[in-house]
Amino acid sequence: MDTSQYLSMFLEESFDNLQILNESLLELEQNPQDMDKLNEIFRVAHTIKGMAATMGFTNVAELTHKMEDVLSKFREGVLEVTKNEVTVLFDCLDTLEKMVNNIQDGIEEQVDITSIINDLESIGKEQSQAESDEVSVDVKEEDKDLEEFLEINQYDLSVIKQAQEKGYNPLNIVIKLSEATLLKSARAFLIVKDLEERGEIIKSYPATDDIESENFDFTLKFILLTQDSKADIHNLIIGISEIEEVKCEEVKVEAKQEKTEELKPVEKTPEKVQEKAPLGNIQPKKEIAKNTTQKENKKTHQSVRVDLERLDKLMNMVSELVINRTRLEQISLKYKSLELNETLEQVARTTTDLQDLVMKIRMLPLDVVFNRFPRMIRDISVELNKEINFVVEGAETELDRTVIDEIGEPLIHLLRNAADHGVESKEDRIAKGKNPVGTVRLVAYQEGTKAVIKVEDDGAGIDPAKIKAKAERVGINTEGMNEDDIKNLIFAQGFSTNEVVTDISGRGVGMDVVKTKISALGGTVEVVSEIGKGSAFIIKLPLTLQIIQALLVKVGSETFAISLGFIDRVIDYKKDNVKQTNGKEVIIYRDEVIPLVRVNEKLHIDSQEEGKKFVIIVKVGGKTVGLQVDSLAGQQEVVIKPLGKSLESLKEYIGATILGDGLVTLILDVAALLQLG
Repeated sequence: MDTSQYLSMFLEESFDNLQILNESLLELEQNPQDMDKLNEIFRVAHTIKGMAATMGFTNVAELTHKMEDVLSKFREGVLEVTKNEVTVLFDCLDTLEKMVNNIQDGIEEQVDITSIINDLESIGKEQSQAESDEVSVDVKEEDKDLEEFLEINQYDLSVIKQAQEKGYNPLNIVIKLSEATLLKSARAFLIVKDLEERGEIIKSYPATDDIESENFDFTLKFILLTQDSKADIHNLIIGISEIEEVKCEEVKVEAKQEKTEELKPVEKTPEKVQEKAPLGNIQPKKEIAKNTTQKENKKTHQSVRVDLERLDKLMNMVSELVINRTRLEQISLKYKSLELNETLEQVARTTTDLQDLVMKIRMLPLDVVFNRFPRMIRDISVELNKEINFVVEGAETELDRTVIDEIGEPLIHLLRNAADHGVESKEDRIAKGKNPVGTVRLVAYQEGTKAVIKVEDDGAGIDPAKIKAKAERVGINTEGMNEDDIKNLIFAQGFSTNEVVTDISGRGVGMDVVKTKISALGGTVEVVSEIGKGSAFIIKLPLTLQIIQALLVKVGSETFAISLGFIDRVIDYKKDNVKQTNGKEVIIYRDEVIPLVRVNEKLHIDSQEEGKKFVIIVKVGGKTVGLQVDSLAGQQEVVIKPLGKSLESLKEYIGATILGDGLVTLILDVAALLQLG
């Protein structure tokens, strides 16, 4: 069978399932007795194994199978969930992710899984034999072939006990087929079908795969939870043709309570038993029919996967529609046609609705980025021997896909620094009277047209004196800098306050990447810190990078656009308010000294000598700066178009747009403009 057409689906599902396993394992590590979570992990791992086997990726299937073996030990109570075991499982997930990445990239080189398989197989070998022994059920003494019944472990006992409280009878059943049976598989499935109509099978031998391939002898074994009596079930089975013998006994859980007390079965409410029984919900036949009808009538949420290129093309077409709408509006003003105006109003409303809809389609929740960080913080805390409580808030906040794709790397640097630089060791925190468990918080929320993301820690804070001393050692002049300016030096290229280079931090490249990436996205980053109490890095990003509200300005004979997201206010330019300080121009506005940047000088454009001029007050990265321009041309919604490869080196522009009159106008990158010269 040609499976190449299903490769894309396999990759998408595998990455999703691996992320679910990462998150679920973290939760299981915190709550080792959560049997529901363990069952979820087992189901997802089984799904990955099945898909990999179907696609012919035998190594992936083999490794996942070994992982299932460990999970089975957890589920059966043979093995306890501890940090060491979870760490091995995380290593297994990392290996699986690497293998799936290789499949995606078309790399034929096989990943060596020998070491990780040995680690998985060694889990639990040091456990005593007493802990791994399964508990047999009590049956009547007159039964001669007691060993033929299925054995029951801790997990089964937990489910059976709660089912009994709901009025169900646990039955241990052994069925022997006639040796003359020609179609054992068909006969076995008929038996299973009849039993499932009377209750719930929670354990069976042989497995479904073996039944399908007739890989079993003439004996079938089941543990059934039913509201029917033992005699009813016996008569049901013996009435099936080609059945030679049936043994049916009730499971005596209480008789074995003393023996199994040390196993401490997981406590569950009766409702949980119904919800989480291994093969389905335990319900009387009438209730099943009723609930099935309700489920069929219930409207389910549906979604489809859309190729990103198609989404980008749709967005581009909507952008062109916005441009032409603006052009038509200008033509309408020129000819003053009432009929044209009415039609344009309808077109404008439809275009706006379509634009809003496409923008929402492009939006993704930050959860797709945030979900990788709990595992990362957990691994760092283990490596550094620190106890860190990681808190995530606002993961449902939505951003444009373009922003989502780029924000991950800066957040990784900030979080790793918070765990390494920020949170102190347990001993240091105790000495300072702090909680030995440090806290790192990742918070996101929407604020107007921007998304705010904060990375906070309750650690040592940033010491300005330490930064200043390091800056002077590396040749950075700190004269005239205030405390905030000094703190912002951590974003300088190659600057690091960590004296020791580790795998986690200290090379001085992380914070520079953070600043560069966020500026490229049209965002800002600032740091707030207090010695001994912690630090907070505050990132502000535009919700979208495609269509923005902009102020059009004239510099000389050229027209430029500035995103309203940067603009605080616009004031008249008065020559008398311009002063000189430290060889640089500043403007005095409401008793505040604001650095002045003449845009024409930065862009090497001849300015208009006459006429009223304006100063646009912008805020970038915690700094307030005035941009002097020659005139204003109004506010307009503009579509950002990339400059292309030939002009991508022009750092002072984030792109270009086409105005309603067909004029191509460059959009200024305010953050980059302030760094020029």
